Amino acid sequence: MRKKIKYAVIILAMTGIVILCQHAGRGLKNYIAADMTAASSISGSERMVVLDPGHGGIDAGKTGINGAEEKEINLKIALLMKKILEEEGITVVMTRESDDRLGDSQTEDLKERVKIMNESGPVLVVSIHQNSFQGSDVKGPQVFYYTDSAEGKAAAEILQAELNQIDSMYTREMKPNSSYYILKHAEVPVVIVECGFLSNAEEAAKLVSGEYQERVASAAAGGVVQYIREISE
Repeated sequence: MRKKIKYAVIILAMTGIVILCQHAGRGLKNYIAADMTAASSISGSERMVVLDPGHGGIDAGKTGINGAEEKEINLKIALLMKKILEEEGITVVMTRESDDRLGDSQTEDLKERVKIMNESGPVLVVSIHQNSFQGSDVKGPQVFYYTDSAEGKAAAEILQAELNQIDSMYTREMKPNSSYYILKHAEVPVVIVECGFLSNAEEAAKLVSGEYQERVASAAAGGVVQYIREISE
């Protein structure tokens, strides 16, 4: 009789252990599923960028020493970047994909661009432009970021390093700025990439070249990918 009772107790104990394990397993499974869902959500939000080709429509932007219009170069480089980033699995929102201005005036255009940036909530905005200067000898890509933005500064540093590899003879340093409208009013991290100087004959000639545009787009897109990887770690 004692043996039967002993066996019964053992069986009951083992049954209890099995039930506890099942409950624990379900809890662990639910925890893992919830954790994966959260990770997926974070990953999704960290893999969206806005590309902003400056100017457009009646606003040609700067005119190069060779007659090239900034607005066209901006759009071509931005579209090349879009293709590269999408191949990396990054979602891209464009402020424009054609030769159009987004407002009836320059101010309204800038307001609409900022609205798209803020409503999209990207991890980073890259605004594409071309530079110009009185001295025709100045050249090289340069990245600007908002003075008080730690995220913008981090992104600018990475993109500037990538762009400087295009031509190691003409490297530049990233610069903070607190007056540019987009940098000042955007609620998300923004960098402005001045791809080169249209006032420099040699660089202006390169910037209208499809091959050079691809090099610039590849360098800038590579910087974006690197930035996303770093903030995701």
